[in-house]
Amino acid sequence: MSDMQHIESHTPDLTAENVDKLAALFPDVLTEVTDPQTGETKQAIDFDALRDKLGDVAEGTRERYQFTWPGKRAAKAEARKPIAKTLRPVKERSKDWDTTQNLYIEGDNLDALKILRETYAGKIKLIYIDPPYNTGHDFIYKDNYGKTIAEDKAENGDWDDEGGRLVANPESNGRFHSDWCSMIYPRLLLARDLLTTDGSIFINIDETEASNLRNICDEVYGAQNYVGNLIWQSRTSISGDDVISSNHNHTFIYAKNIQSLSFGGNALNSSEYSNPDNDPRGPWKPVPMDANHAGGDTVFGIINPYTGVEYFPPNGRSWAYNRNTVAEMMSDNRICFGTKGQSAPKRKLFLKERIAKGDTNTPSSLLLDAGTTMHGTNQIVSLFGEKVFDYPKPSSLIARYMRYGKIDDNDVVLDFFSGSGTTAQSLIEYNSENDTNASFILVQYPEDFDLEIPKVKLDAKKTMLRAVKALDAVRAPHTLSALAQERISRAGEKIKAKVEAENAQGRLDGEVRRVPDIGFRVLRVDSSCYEDVRKSPADYSQGALDLDEDNTKEGRSSLDLLFECLPSFQLPYTSSIETLSGEPFDGYTVYSVNGGQLLACFDKDLPESLIRDMAGFDPKPSYVVVAEKSLPDSAARTNFAEIFKQSANALDGQTQIRII
Repeated sequence: MSDMQHIESHTPDLTAENVDKLAALFPDVLTEVTDPQTGETKQAIDFDALRDKLGDVAEGTRERYQFTWPGKRAAKAEARKPIAKTLRPVKERSKDWDTTQNLYIEGDNLDALKILRETYAGKIKLIYIDPPYNTGHDFIYKDNYGKTIAEDKAENGDWDDEGGRLVANPESNGRFHSDWCSMIYPRLLLARDLLTTDGSIFINIDETEASNLRNICDEVYGAQNYVGNLIWQSRTSISGDDVISSNHNHTFIYAKNIQSLSFGGNALNSSEYSNPDNDPRGPWKPVPMDANHAGGDTVFGIINPYTGVEYFPPNGRSWAYNRNTVAEMMSDNRICFGTKGQSAPKRKLFLKERIAKGDTNTPSSLLLDAGTTMHGTNQIVSLFGEKVFDYPKPSSLIARYMRYGKIDDNDVVLDFFSGSGTTAQSLIEYNSENDTNASFILVQYPEDFDLEIPKVKLDAKKTMLRAVKALDAVRAPHTLSALAQERISRAGEKIKAKVEAENAQGRLDGEVRRVPDIGFRVLRVDSSCYEDVRKSPADYSQGALDLDEDNTKEGRSSLDLLFECLPSFQLPYTSSIETLSGEPFDGYTVYSVNGGQLLACFDKDLPESLIRDMAGFDPKPSYVVVAEKSLPDSAARTNFAEIFKQSANALDGQTQIRII
């Protein structure tokens, strides 16, 4: 059994990790430097020695290809900087807390990514993000890129209580593009670490920053891992705002490793299919039945049986089928005349037939059939009765990306600019249609509508006021994240009801589909639960150990403390959590995580009897965590460790013990 150690309240220092990696490759380039201000000595890389190892390098004033901007160095350092933050559970706003495998995180996504990296590095199959488009009007995250708050206040006077996390970025800003690049760069660096070897990232963007985003992604993910650029038709109406109406967005796709990429496969968008006439063959969609001079007896009139109107092929074209085939199709109910029976004839293309054929063609770079923002708005209206989000993406678009990314059982999808929560609805629909059980992690800053309403234009103001009304109806906070959670909950219930109804009626294939996971655990980014009162080992004496006081911040619950522990043991935030009850645990809050894999108790002054019962727990715990106040002096800690040591030896195993 290892010695009792403290759990770190900071995320890892990525600079130190990189130093260790280089030192492992070239031990002789490692040196030590002393900080002249603090006197602290730490390991560093001797770049002269490293240059000798690597030979010719690009540096100094020599010409070389590079992409840079003012603030890039600070943005890169921002990604490596450790933070003393944690994810606190918000159980009262969660759904299906005990069973769900989905997470919804409120807070700055840079902080969230640093925290998630501890547990989810290499575990995310697909990342989809729709970051701010830098239109000059939208709010963007603005980290402190090496400036003090006072310095930046002197420049633009626009900081909030969080140090300027969300600010407008007007085109008049001299750092208009630089600020956006510095915002997205560290987030993409951290996101790369989260992807599985066969994973990929999909990034929606418009023209303003498309070229800069492509350059950044080439650097972060490697130009060799560029998969493609999907051009999505985001709207069909023509706008007169610009010389050319912008009716599309880009979706850049990069692989973690192009050689291992899992991509393509069935590119079918099943959300396009429906069954308005209850055809026993299942969902279908209408497709044109004319062709470019098919030849033979293929130019004739088809009479609409509902209206008596006779339809001929468009000028210069013919039907794709002859008279006999059309007659057979009519008798077999394979030709439709619109949803109300008043349109030209179309062929019914059945979903099950497409699936049976195996739609495995290489996806097209043009997405003209994946829905538009209007479809996204209609989805919102169907859930809330009115428009409460501006320009939401349709779930069919993101579900298409999931299909391209080959999302399957137990895969995890991450969206750290999650906005209206479309990614969550998309995945629930995807799981329902494909009988998979993938899960999602969404991150969203809890923008306060009450603060933003006075700042925005009239149309946005109207939307936010409707959002506030919807939130008041469910007694939820007036935040974007609370509204998205409500959207996910309503969409999930709707999908669940549909699956249960189909199962009750009986499916044509005789199968019973599983009801998808429609829940989510809400977590909030916050400061560490612990005051920074810890000493280095050299600072501890026997007397000092006996005098340590409780280091827990006021207002933090035992569940908060438990969640701060989970990353130290690589336990996901969706782990099952049980509060042990009955003898011998009465009167104490003892948590069992994942069926006893971790036992934790943060109560004060644990008695020896409870410690022995924890040590003898069946199954034997792999990890045990207690608080500083649980063991009030060095004698108690020594006794605690000895009890577990004896138990571990008796069971021929090891239990890792930590103090937090």
